Amino acid sequence: METMETTHLTRVLALIRERGWKYRSCREDGCDSIDFEYRGVPYHIWEFCDGEWGVETNVRHGGRSEDLTGDYEEQLLEIMKDWR
Repeated sequence: METMETTHLTRVLALIRERGWKYRSCREDGCDSIDFEYRGVPYHIWEFCDGEWGVETNVRHGGRSEDLTGDYEEQLLEIMKDWR
């Protein structure tokens, strides 16, 4: 398990740590990436900046990725809040 000081995904990373899920995280070119497992399923949150900040993630649909922009951290937390 790596740690990172993250600017945009602080609350998501705190939730993952609080729940005790296995994860890996890193930062490259100012963008954060988190890969984690929940109930044996691998999930990813990969931040990008293409004129606006966003993430590519599969947290909503498991096997299918989607891009979230705007307040993407809040969107991620809303999806993950009931995961135990």
